[in-house]
Amino acid sequence: MVFTVRTHEVVALFLVVRISLLPSALSTAPQVPCFFIFGDSIVDNGNNNRLKTTTKVNYPPYAELLGFKSAIPPFATAKGREIIKGVNYASGSAGIRNETGKQLGQRISMNEQLLHHNVTVSRIARLLGNTPSRKDHLCKCLYYMVVGSNDYINNYFKPEYYSTSKKYSTKEYAAVLTREYSQQLKKLYYLGARKVAVTGLSGIGCTPGELARGTNGSLCVDAINNAVVLFNDKLQALIKSLNNHLPDAQFIYVPSLELSEHIPVPG
Repeated sequence: MVFTVRTHEVVALFLVVRISLLPSALSTAPQVPCFFIFGDSIVDNGNNNRLKTTTKVNYPPYAELLGFKSAIPPFATAKGREIIKGVNYASGSAGIRNETGKQLGQRISMNEQLLHHNVTVSRIARLLGNTPSRKDHLCKCLYYMVVGSNDYINNYFKPEYYSTSKKYSTKEYAAVLTREYSQQLKKLYYLGARKVAVTGLSGIGCTPGELARGTNGSLCVDAINNAVVLFNDKLQALIKSLNNHLPDAQFIYVPSLELSEHIPVPG
């Protein structure tokens, strides 16, 4: 179920994005000029391959769903003019918090992914030649954010490695995470992003790794899923605030938990 549950995040994302942001969804041409991907293992397509980590993943080229004829390259190997159509920065076991996933080995946190995007923006500026062209190009791109699951299953609910559950209640931790995520999303905006799809967390308390720890008779680990609901509520409020306060911002919240509850799961 781990792949079924988390794949729902991708399915839900593209259903919502294609409806909400891409009016030419039936066109065979790319519906956005460029596509930048940030997140964790669900969208990592090669960035972890050269790292010392147990989480090396290479997922299919979801960009084809948006009309691109080839995959968006991972930052680790992206070069030349191919970066103009987009870059994938995602890293398995990465989180909003820098320390998240450290017990699994090397990973590229969201803060590091944004530093990598800053490098890409500078390269695009050199390729396109002037600031107006760069800004015009970047504001038309689609940005996809899928992160936060590891901040729970590979941080808060791993007290043998992390102290966050001792420092914060689940309500406090949701607030801490969304404050940090807010700063990251603003950084992305100030680097030129305008159309940003931000996924909420799915029912990660129903994944095999968490079920193996015991559910006290429930179908899933309720403590984890209840914490996810708190985070998603905070995230929705954050998205609304960003749209209200940042000129021309088009942040969209993608409710993967709510949508995944209505997608049949094979037995």
